Amino acid sequence: MHCNLLSHPLYTFLNLALIFSLFFVIIRVGDRMNKVVIVGCGNVGMSYAYALLNQKNSVNELVLIDLNKERTIGEAMDLNHCLAFGPNKMKIIAGEYADCKDAAIVCIAAGANQKPGETRMDLIHKNSSIFKEIVGQVMSSGFHGIFLVATNPLDVMTYLTWKYSGLDTNHIIGTGTSLDTARLRFLIGDRLKINPKNVHAYVIGEHGDSEFIPWSNVNIGLKNIQEFLDQENCSKIEEEVRNAAYEIINRKGATYYGIGMCLARITSAILNDENTIITVSSYDKENNLFISLPTIINKEGVISKLFVNLSKEEEEKLKASIAYVKEAIVSLENE
Repeated sequence: MHCNLLSHPLYTFLNLALIFSLFFVIIRVGDRMNKVVIVGCGNVGMSYAYALLNQKNSVNELVLIDLNKERTIGEAMDLNHCLAFGPNKMKIIAGEYADCKDAAIVCIAAGANQKPGETRMDLIHKNSSIFKEIVGQVMSSGFHGIFLVATNPLDVMTYLTWKYSGLDTNHIIGTGTSLDTARLRFLIGDRLKINPKNVHAYVIGEHGDSEFIPWSNVNIGLKNIQEFLDQENCSKIEEEVRNAAYEIINRKGATYYGIGMCLARITSAILNDENTIITVSSYDKENNLFISLPTIINKEGVISKLFVNLSKEEEEKLKASIAYVKEAIVSLENE
């Protein structure tokens, strides 16, 4: 008797089993790609975690790592108790470095804090040794995702993360001047009574005292900023942006909400494969360092920088900022 195998019940069962197996493999891959690990559960790390919890995003697992393990357990408990009213389903745990293996993003928010009277560069020697240990332990897990750096001095720590990890440069991202850019847009919007989202402006260079605003490229809608603000007002805003962190630290001891939001925004741009332009600290091949310029980022990390046209004065400011970061790196490497 002839038997048609294609219509046999066993064949149908095997086909269904294969489909379900593939489905669950896809789900597991998706889960792995949306795992975020935060190393350093101080003010910055937990502001980032809380921002992720409160915003609609694709993060489905959040792992907290800190030297103070009891604190991470408490923080994970506290965050988990928010889930009933949050927009996302998310697994939140206090973990270990082994949990970094299948993470999409490892954010380093650990290190010494900037104290009143200190510049970001004053932290360089304290935090370089901390980073060597952290990055080494993350890489020992088999991690091959994207590093997101939030520790000051930001551009130097981002460079050290690249050096210590051995990963491709496109997988190393610092928050850069994303926060400075957010501050700038707020201040201009507040001055002109315009939504900051309609202010097209960037702060570039080092995340620190040598950063600057290329005013020749600042627009409100399609109109240049010069049609709204004179040079004196622009200079006042630039000073406010540059000194914002010092003002906040003098009043409350630290800054963390703003950078937490920036980290959440960068995370969404990566995980959602957005090809979004953000002024993150990314690799500059010509100068062999990390510096902030408008940068396209997606699930692969850094795609490319956008090199804007600058005035002669702005070009000199960018060169000076690059030289400042390079000098700090050389001083570390010569020790």
